[in-house]
Amino acid sequence: MEILHSKILGEEQPFIILHGFLGMSDNWKTLGTQYAENGFQVHLIDQRNHGKSFHSPDFDYELLSQDIVDYMDHHHLDSAIVLGHSMGGKTAMHLATSHPERVTKLIVADIAPKFYPPHHQDIVNALDKLDFEHISSRTEADEQLSQYLRSFSIRQFLLKNLYWVEQGKLGFRFNFDVLKNKMEEIGDNIGPLAIYDGPTLFLRGDRSEYIMPNDYPEIKKHFPNAQIETIDNAGHWLHAENPKQFFEKSFAFLNS
Repeated sequence: MEILHSKILGEEQPFIILHGFLGMSDNWKTLGTQYAENGFQVHLIDQRNHGKSFHSPDFDYELLSQDIVDYMDHHHLDSAIVLGHSMGGKTAMHLATSHPERVTKLIVADIAPKFYPPHHQDIVNALDKLDFEHISSRTEADEQLSQYLRSFSIRQFLLKNLYWVEQGKLGFRFNFDVLKNKMEEIGDNIGPLAIYDGPTLFLRGDRSEYIMPNDYPEIKKHFPNAQIETIDNAGHWLHAENPKQFFEKSFAFLNS
C-alpha cells in the first residue's frame, strides 16, 4: 500500500488540506502555515497522480478518499478537520460521507455536491501541446503555454508543477497521461444518499460559478449542518485571490 506524500506543519489538532485538479500541497503552504501558527497540526497532502505522491492508472473519488483513510491510519490520526478545494473538495465530501467518524469538521472550497461536465479542456489541450523534448527552461514552457492559455495566473499555477526529470529535461510532477483521460471522474458527484451531518462550511467565490444559489438545497440535503459563506473579490481560486478573508472565515468556523 502506497501512502500519499505530505508536508506536516505545526502541532495539536490534526487538519488535512486537499488541493484541486493539477494542484499540489505547495499551493496551500501560506494558509497552512497560518493555521499551524494557530493551534493546528496541518497536513498538506499531494493526492494521487499529483505533486510528489504516487502515480496510478486508477483514479476516482472512492480511491481518493480511501487514500486519505490510509494516510490517517499510517500517521495514527483517529480523526481530523478536512478542508478540500475543487477536486479536493469532492474528495473531502466523499471522505466525510463515507467515513464520518474520521472527519470532525469539514470545509469545502468552491465546489458543490453535483456533477460537473468536463470543462478544463482548454488547459488539457494546452498541456498536451507542450513538447518537453524541445523545452529547456520554465520561460520556454511559459512561452509555449501562452499560445493557448492567455491567463498568466493559470499558467503560473501549472508551471509550479515543473521539475527536472533528469539533467536538461523538464517534466510535470502530475500524471498528465492519466488525468487527461479522467475528466468524467473528476466531475463526478458523491452518492445520491450520501450524508454527513457534522459541522460543515462551504466557501464560494463571489465571482465563481461553481457554487450558485440554486445549489444550496442540494448542499443542505447532503450536509444538513452546512453554513455557506461567500469570499469577496474572488473566483474559483478563492484561497489565493483573497487569502485574508478565506483565513478569517475558515478560522471563525474552526473556533465556533
